[in-house]
Amino acid sequence: MKSTKRFLPLVAVLAASSLLMAACGDDETTSDSGSDTTPAETVKVGLAYDLGGRGDKSFNDAAAVGLDKAKADLGVTAEELEPSTADDRGANLKLLVEGEYNPVIGVGFAFGDDMLTIATANPKVMFGAVDTVVAAPNVRSNVFAEEQGSFLVGAAAGLKTTSNKVGFIGGVENDLIKKFEAGYVAGVKQTNPDATVEVKYISPAGDFSGFSAPDKAKEIAAAMYDSGIDIIFHAAGGSGTGLFDAAVAAGDGKWAIGVDSDQHESATPEQAKHILTSMLKRVDVAVFDTIKAFSENGVTGGTVVLDLKSDGVGYATSGGYVDDIVEQLDELKAQIISGEITVPTAP
Repeated sequence: MKSTKRFLPLVAVLAASSLLMAACGDDETTSDSGSDTTPAETVKVGLAYDLGGRGDKSFNDAAAVGLDKAKADLGVTAEELEPSTADDRGANLKLLVEGEYNPVIGVGFAFGDDMLTIATANPKVMFGAVDTVVAAPNVRSNVFAEEQGSFLVGAAAGLKTTSNKVGFIGGVENDLIKKFEAGYVAGVKQTNPDATVEVKYISPAGDFSGFSAPDKAKEIAAAMYDSGIDIIFHAAGGSGTGLFDAAVAAGDGKWAIGVDSDQHESATPEQAKHILTSMLKRVDVAVFDTIKAFSENGVTGGTVVLDLKSDGVGYATSGGYVDDIVEQLDELKAQIISGEITVPTAP
């Protein structure tokens, strides 16, 4: 949890709600069918961020965009919780359920096990999983074709490198982040077979600190730039700011590629000059669509795949640094959508 201060308001809400029901009776009923429409103005969304929370300029911020859109367009209210440690993920989901928030959304694959347990125990609450599949009938699982978007920014790196040496920094060495690596390497090789790709991970599988360690990302990136690498793509969450700082320090001709959101837009002016493009992962769409689905259909589940065809992934053009190769990138995009190019999901 973000702090004790975030916990106390929810406790107060729960206490006030209990007193109100005792005095007036509980007139609210919930259908067991899981298909009743819930008016948007009555929807209370609970959103649990992963480490770094709102303000990480990456994955969590992309989720926040979707939540803000739901508040503006659908008129919902929301409570947002941020963990201080990995152990807070499940506790935050429980707090939101106890606070009668519905739907409850967990931002990140690390919520998977906790969400399965809590969703199973609370079948009348709709949960939104982002970046993982949770096998419960009341969970909408939103997953992405990360390898497809990564292929396109890899293709951009292959076209733009002048040293024929590029890099990849992953936050945690697990199967999900390896999808980014696989797509990126394949994209580089598609447009520049002579280029080499150096791959480094900040932390091993199971250690999620790699998503919030900008100092370590900066150290890895600096060594890569010193070795002659001129473009580095990161899939490391909040650690990516360390890459951007390393690119600034390395000077002209050194580029970084952002991830999840258009990081050129959230970077400092100095950093933005070194952000070639970003691999877009539309976490905002996943969050907004989950809330919208609950507002329209009540408690539902299933798996939704966001890919190039659905504009669930893509690449950014902010800064104009890839304007000269957009036609080539879009041709590759069309070939992936048509099935002419199959992007690998593992290295």
